[in-house]
Amino acid sequence: SLATSYLHGSNMSEVEKAFRKFAVYGDTSASGNDMTGKNFSKMCKESGVMDGKAVTSTDVDIVFNKVKTKGARTITFAEFQQAMKELCRKRFKGKSPEEALQAVYGLIEGKEPGNVGTTKATKAGGVERLTDTSKYTGSHKERFDDSGKGKGLAGRQDLTDNSGYVGGYKGAGTYDQKH
Repeated sequence: SLATSYLHGSNMSEVEKAFRKFAVYGDTSASGNDMTGKNFSKMCKESGVMDGKAVTSTDVDIVFNKVKTKGARTITFAEFQQAMKELCRKRFKGKSPEEALQAVYGLIEGKEPGNVGTTKATKAGGVERLTDTSKYTGSHKERFDDSGKGKGLAGRQDLTDNSGYVGGYKGAGTYDQKH
């Protein structure tokens, strides 16, 4: 059939290359042979398979969970191809399964993960995520101003109060007046 001849054709290596690039994104220790749900979703988003209309992030998550091995956290390239068969039917409703699959692979070929429009080295691995202060939560985010610059100690006032009173002690500073 068309699909199998296409899958074994030269373009498949392009799709596989893209799969591997997304599979190792943000994880320098990844082998590239399997892909996490996060990266699968990134790949679908950046290649345009997920268009937010025919295919939403929910669809992508459902298909990911459907094709992966039970208990696994990642999918293999074979499972990825299975996922694409599912997604292409939604994404290209009017086309035959073969054409739809070809169209989806056409979107993926030659794609690399990146923050679209910027030329950041993708080799940096997990560092961007650690230095992106907009992702910080809780007490950590108090330590940065809006531009992402650290406030140094000012952002951590709650750490030390050298008045000798226990933090939160209501009568702080009133001791001398009573005596």
